[in-house]
Amino acid sequence: MGFMRRKIPPYIYKKSNLVLLVVFTAVFALLFINIYKPFESHQWYPITKFEYFLYSSLIILTGVLVVVISRIVLFYYTKSRTLTYWQYIIWVAADIFFMSLFYTMYSYTLEETRDFAEVFRSSVINTSLILLLPYSISILYLSWKEKPKQVVALEEERIHGEDSPLSSGTFTFYDEKGKLQLSVKKDSLLYMESADNYVSIWFLSKTGVSKYLIRNTLKEMEERFAGTGIVRCHRSFMVNLDQVKVAKRTSVGIVLDLGRDNIPDIPVSRTYAGQIADWFTSV
Repeated sequence: MGFMRRKIPPYIYKKSNLVLLVVFTAVFALLFINIYKPFESHQWYPITKFEYFLYSSLIILTGVLVVVISRIVLFYYTKSRTLTYWQYIIWVAADIFFMSLFYTMYSYTLEETRDFAEVFRSSVINTSLILLLPYSISILYLSWKEKPKQVVALEEERIHGEDSPLSSGTFTFYDEKGKLQLSVKKDSLLYMESADNYVSIWFLSKTGVSKYLIRNTLKEMEERFAGTGIVRCHRSFMVNLDQVKVAKRTSVGIVLDLGRDNIPDIPVSRTYAGQIADWFTSV
């Protein structure tokens, strides 16, 4: 059960990979059901081969619609949250449930005479077997594709040596391709702000407060700096808690004051208020 509580890798819900999953699932399922005709599906109903192709294509298009909606929701949901393996399995199970429900409804347009429960049960079994194959292959491919990037990242960390914030007090920032873009001492880092697919890094420099823009996501930063004093406090902000001078409640909610006139108060959303409060009570 410990493994099931672990977070799934971020590349699983990366936009380009979600698109790849949808397209591959559609193509794979359509070819698979028409070429191999699994589970004697061509005998489910008394129809011609051409009608079978049209009907199976309709099923696949419906299934793709379910998968598209599911992946869109997943993409936006994981912008401010993470999923465990257990939660992802439940998500996939929901895909199968709704696809099976659509298939059952379609069955009755072809003069289905069996009981609804029996048709739905058969739909769940067939949909699971057909859908889980492309899902599994896609995830295995994405995992294989990600391995070289992980090796490169580990090698860069070994070479630079400075990428261990807990030991060196220096934070390094990478773009979405894994390339090193910026290194900042912990006592100079102020906060990070998300803007679409970019993150603004605000830090102290010899000219005062400076900003550096990196193409990456705040979620990637959150996972990278887990266990440090750099924490998520809002869907659009992460903050260096060592730089926070005052935490106060205002009419718009809790905000963090970094004690500098040229730096705005950083908002704290309800989702992250607990961990911020825990930090203040522990220091």
